[in-house]
Amino acid sequence: MTGTGGPSPRELRSSQWYGDSVSAGLRSFSHRARTRQLGYLPEEHLGKPVIAVLNTWSDINPCHSHLRDRAQAVKRGVWQAGGFPLEFPVATLSETFQKPTPMLYRNLLAMETEELLRSYPVDGAVLLGGCDKTTPALLMGAASVDLPAVFVPAGPMLPGHWRGETLGSGTDMWKYWDDHRAGLIGDCELTELESGLARSPGHCMTMGTASTLTAAAEALGVTVPGASSVPAVDSGHDRMAAASGLRIVELVRRDLRLSHILTPEAFEDAVTTVLGLGGSTNAVIHLIALAGRAGVKLTLDDFDRIARTVPVLANVRPGGEKYLMEDFHFAGGLPGFLSRITDLLHLDRPTVAHDTLREQLAGARVHHDDVIRPRDNPVAEEGGVAVLRGNLCPDGAVIKHIAADPRLLRHTGPAVVFDDYRTMQRTIHDPALGITPDHVLVLRGAGPKGGPGMPEYGMLPIPDHLLKQGVRDMVRISDARMSGTSYGTCVLHVAPESHVGGPLALVRTGDLITLDVAERSLRLDVSDEELDRRRAEWTAPPARYERGYGALYSEQITQADTGCDFAFLARPGTVPDPYAG
Repeated sequence: MTGTGGPSPRELRSSQWYGDSVSAGLRSFSHRARTRQLGYLPEEHLGKPVIAVLNTWSDINPCHSHLRDRAQAVKRGVWQAGGFPLEFPVATLSETFQKPTPMLYRNLLAMETEELLRSYPVDGAVLLGGCDKTTPALLMGAASVDLPAVFVPAGPMLPGHWRGETLGSGTDMWKYWDDHRAGLIGDCELTELESGLARSPGHCMTMGTASTLTAAAEALGVTVPGASSVPAVDSGHDRMAAASGLRIVELVRRDLRLSHILTPEAFEDAVTTVLGLGGSTNAVIHLIALAGRAGVKLTLDDFDRIARTVPVLANVRPGGEKYLMEDFHFAGGLPGFLSRITDLLHLDRPTVAHDTLREQLAGARVHHDDVIRPRDNPVAEEGGVAVLRGNLCPDGAVIKHIAADPRLLRHTGPAVVFDDYRTMQRTIHDPALGITPDHVLVLRGAGPKGGPGMPEYGMLPIPDHLLKQGVRDMVRISDARMSGTSYGTCVLHVAPESHVGGPLALVRTGDLITLDVAERSLRLDVSDEELDRRRAEWTAPPARYERGYGALYSEQITQADTGCDFAFLARPGTVPDPYAG
């Protein structure tokens, strides 16, 4: 393996700040004096690997409310291994509370991560995240600075419970809210559900975006084995955090950087994992962005190609029928899952924990064949996400077809168009619109620039009058994203988005739209001549922001098919380490 020699104490990156004696100069003298000010003895840190512990804990992020304690476990491991840990607070990106969407700020956390690791005297990093955007943001920033790093997933919360039913956060929220709108349950039941859906610290315990992306991180090889499914409040989570602290010190000593781990083969295996788990469509955007930061070309076509080769084996909601992440963990977790698709993986690549993935999976087993299905009894024959093309989405769109009503996967219907989310909320339930189950609901103005930030608006609500008739799914199309806990026949990430003049901006109510998932096709049944005429009449909407971070975001954000990174961050080029003397 490359990078196994490792730096001597004088070669540690942090030694540029600290030196080892008065002869090292004024700045080193100052840095050592200020470290004494922090209360540390020289022998506690001089000559030792300095490890940044990046913590996304905050009081407003319930998914990460336990990470303050987990950071202490990480530090414990670092101390035990002979390193010197320093904890840094970074942006929390609370999926639950941050508006208009934490996706607007994913790149801000990535920038913070990169610049923090570059500008301080650290030799390696442990990254504590898990709630949807924190995983890709932390890894994007760390990949850009390319130090040794280990990711510590926040872990799924405990299963929810209500009147004898086991609840999945997000997924059952949508279900029971629709039941309430349909008149099937009342306000009292809904109030009880508020206390039963989310019972502990940790991210969603369904195979939503959080679990999908932490599984992708484990598949990439940047976590210790099995880390992605350990329940947040399990004592094993504390042990996993400590093990990560132990491991990062060894990685620094071997100079095993993220560039050695985040290879093209690792990204192919991460895509295979996401698709075989029936994971969130959001992983498409985030993995493309992360791959770009690692210098790896990953495209929508790669997702669609791999989807045709991997079955869905994880019977975990919402794509599966029954189980939640705690069941998945005790059924064997990701090592058990990967042990069933080893023929589809690159087994000779390194991970942060082992010289090869083959070694890491040795002895992995599945303990429950209905949670992690055998190959001859899959949840679905093909990966859970399909990539669509056509005149409505020339640069692509995605659909999580395993979470859709099968009868709608080939459908033609007239469009009902909403220009923005607020208008949709205000008008969609009006019976005067004449919406039937055969209509195609279209939302525009919800993409990367138009949203702004591409909010999770893509699971458009079924109109109240149809819910009361028993309708629970319709074809819905948007340039938005949707929660990984969501379900339904929702076409997402239409690119280019309507805000920049993509074809979605040209759709009119009454136009026929044809969706054909088997053919990977999404078409607006309007002539090219008519579309050209509409395009000539289209005028660009005003900019969302006149100043501040939002203005920077609007100027630099790329489209969904290329990962929604900032153009100035995604482009190749080197950034020098600062001069510390």
